[in-house]
Amino acid sequence: MSPSESTEEPASVRAGDAGPVEYDVIVIGAGPVGENVADRAHAAGLSAVVVEHELVGGECSYWACMPSKALLRPALALADARRVDGASQSVDGGPDTGAVFKRRDGFTSGWRDEGQVGWLDSAGIDLVRGRGRLDGARRVAVETPEGGRVELTARHAVAVCTGSRAVVPPLPGAAEARPWTSREATSASEVPGRLAVVGGGVVGCEMATAWRALGSEVTMLVRGGRLLPRMEPFAGELVADALEDAGVTVRRGVGVTAVERPAPGGPVTLTLDDGGRVEADEVLFATGRAPRTDDLGLETVDLRPGGPLEVDDSCRVPAVHGGWLYAVGDVNGRALLTHQGKYQARIAGAAIAARAAGVPLLETDRWGAHAATADHLAVPQVVFTDPEAAAAGLTVTEAEQRGLRVRSVDVDLGGVAGAALYADGYRGHARMVVDTDREVVVGATFVGPGVGELLHSATLAVAAEVPLERLWHAVPAYPTISEVWLRLLEAYRG
Repeated sequence: MSPSESTEEPASVRAGDAGPVEYDVIVIGAGPVGENVADRAHAAGLSAVVVEHELVGGECSYWACMPSKALLRPALALADARRVDGASQSVDGGPDTGAVFKRRDGFTSGWRDEGQVGWLDSAGIDLVRGRGRLDGARRVAVETPEGGRVELTARHAVAVCTGSRAVVPPLPGAAEARPWTSREATSASEVPGRLAVVGGGVVGCEMATAWRALGSEVTMLVRGGRLLPRMEPFAGELVADALEDAGVTVRRGVGVTAVERPAPGGPVTLTLDDGGRVEADEVLFATGRAPRTDDLGLETVDLRPGGPLEVDDSCRVPAVHGGWLYAVGDVNGRALLTHQGKYQARIAGAAIAARAAGVPLLETDRWGAHAATADHLAVPQVVFTDPEAAAAGLTVTEAEQRGLRVRSVDVDLGGVAGAALYADGYRGHARMVVDTDREVVVGATFVGPGVGELLHSATLAVAAEVPLERLWHAVPAYPTISEVWLRLLEAYRG
């Protein structure tokens, strides 16, 4: 059946409806990823329903990207002002915590999802509230909040878009201590006097930045030797230096072995593997994330729960007979980033529509169902610390592990005219990684104030595999920080 031949939109699904309700596409999870899969499929003429047991809009809207960046932006704006003579004289004190929380709450819509639900309705996409689980081939059973059961069947596809969850290590006393995860760290409205942050990745660094700016005494406990271990080493070093300059205590090479909070709401004590102890008013475990696949009914389609779902480049799960199951976003473990999940969703939604129409993906561009190559080549990420750290593509180590012959060149960002204008005493660093056999950029990393807005140029260079000889003709405007590209090319030419 082609999308244009799809049956009429079913009426809204109600708890307790008799018999299964049929759609072309069923999406489990109403975050940005699930919304985009449903939207792409529906725009191609397929009927679509989204199942969600929490807030429509997902983790990114309420407990991750939006609230975390809303917490960070006032601190970064003040830091930028302090670095410019003529502006710094007008900066008095730190952020107004009440105003910061109010602005943050505005970006989360007060943790209400009426606006997102309204968008689904306006787009012609149905919503079923409740916990959805696979119940055999092309079937999803939903337990509704009222205790009812809704049975859904899919003509063409079921897309699992359930995202990931924060992982708290199973340490003695951890569960009873009620530690923060990223959810509590982005939604709290009281500033803890002392905050311990366990982990040195993106969440740990960003939340240490935000809560230190809001007045907490922050101690970071990092098991490894450096922060931001997935980026070039200099990125973590510059961020660590800045955190320490801001008053954060960064302890590296130390792990937590036990957690104790004798009284609810009282202080928490962390026992360390070097024999030391740290006391804090709250502890944030920023120790990684796991895909939400443990309670999805995967066993009903002969898949093992708990781990990421392996997919092809159209986000289809090849292990499931019939090719009807898709896993999109964090749940497939490829790149745990909202923008990458939305990118995958556009690919998957278009692929579902093309296959429903009987169109071979390799024979037409009509559906936009191109392979998800960016997940392998050009994943971009910005860490909104002070300074920001931004990277696209591969690090030197990653490139070498893939068997590429590469050469990296480094430039002091502070020597670029645009950076000197941006901030007095600008501190930053840039690295470009070049595949010397093909003479194309395969990775770039920038650290410094405001470098997040540099990143898309790097993403374009990596994703499009632009030859260096052509990059010379992409002239950066003067005086901007983007002129670092010219400096990098000059350094490479030697």
